[in-house]
Amino acid sequence: MPLSRRRFLRSVSLTGAAARVGLPPLAAMFNSNGTAYAATPAKNAGGPVEKRFLVWFNGNGIPERYWIPAETGPDFELTPCLAPLQPVRDYVHVISGIDNVAARLNGQGNGHFSALCGLMTGLPFNGRGATGPSIDHLLGQKIGSKSRFHSLQIGVAQESHGEMVHRNMSWAGYERALPPELIPQNLFDRLFGVKNQTWVGRKKSVLDLVSSDVGDLTPGLGQADRHRLDEHLTSVRDLERAIASLPPDYGKNLKEPEDITDLTDYPRIAKIQSDLLVHAFASGQTRVAAYMLTKCQSLTRFPWLGLAGNRHHDYTHNNAGSPQQQRILRDICRWHVEEFAYLLERMKAIPEGAGNVLDNTCCVFVHEHAEANSHKCNGLAVLLAGGGMKGGLHTKSHNGIGDVYLTIAEEVLKTPLEFPTAAEKMSVIV
Repeated sequence: MPLSRRRFLRSVSLTGAAARVGLPPLAAMFNSNGTAYAATPAKNAGGPVEKRFLVWFNGNGIPERYWIPAETGPDFELTPCLAPLQPVRDYVHVISGIDNVAARLNGQGNGHFSALCGLMTGLPFNGRGATGPSIDHLLGQKIGSKSRFHSLQIGVAQESHGEMVHRNMSWAGYERALPPELIPQNLFDRLFGVKNQTWVGRKKSVLDLVSSDVGDLTPGLGQADRHRLDEHLTSVRDLERAIASLPPDYGKNLKEPEDITDLTDYPRIAKIQSDLLVHAFASGQTRVAAYMLTKCQSLTRFPWLGLAGNRHHDYTHNNAGSPQQQRILRDICRWHVEEFAYLLERMKAIPEGAGNVLDNTCCVFVHEHAEANSHKCNGLAVLLAGGGMKGGLHTKSHNGIGDVYLTIAEEVLKTPLEFPTAAEKMSVIV
């Protein structure tokens, strides 16, 4: 039985609250080869499998000696920071030498602000915020218009300090920030329905409300699709349990940067947020997302690494070139990559048509700086992954970040795009 890619499991509670559970990519949604949709709105019937776009960010910079491979080409050795990518190495393309031209255009701000605004918008920081839309918003308007959410902005680390450029990577336009959703409970409720105490409080499952719709759908599915649907619904229940295990007041009391007792388990939060994003991608609720693991000029502490005494920004600027500090920065940046690798592996594990969700998702991992101590905005190291882009490579480039975005938009997403400062396409991506 052909099945629409836009199908949701729906219900309304006794209080009138709506519940909506997206479906995973099922074989019934694709043609016999898994290369095109079998049942979509009439004007898209038989169309190709849709590509998605994700931009992933974490604050500050990197220790280049532990992050950037020494070798180029397919035989490069994964560095200590990149070692967590081993299971998805063939999907990952390391590109070093990328320039962030807009970060140096007007000299306003403290370097971090200019870097992040230039990285995301290709335009200079004006002293208060970005001066134009960010790449995720631009693509969301282009390719996300038929999705439930044009784009999603997701965050992990809560840091109460700073200005709006500290806290936001996404922009709808001139000084119009799109704040990331930092609280798993809130992101869950946004994806699965209007707030209702029966499932917001996790006293029951949102799946209880759609059980009748599940019962109507299941008999028309093949055996493989029944198994996929069961796995999908199990993963939703696991997400509910993970969120229910968080402290009841999580997200209500932000920690000040000076609070050395902040022992927040951000790896746990990051995995929940990643699982929610994967659900949104796999169930077709959005095709575009921005993921802010840590803030611009990040002041995150890392108790799970035994580094609760100082903050990330402190480590990058206090005797940063010493062997001890370099090893600390190595361990911090390896954690960043671990979380990115977790997200990639989760997408790779979900079948979609003839491939998997990662095959159809273009991921870009960026930092605001190369070496953070010097606020270096040229020679940036970028990770590309999935989406049918070339993988298993390290390439040295002299292009700008806009060239990366434009090439992905035009060559992979098949979406013409205007983005400032781009000079030429990058043949190394596809």
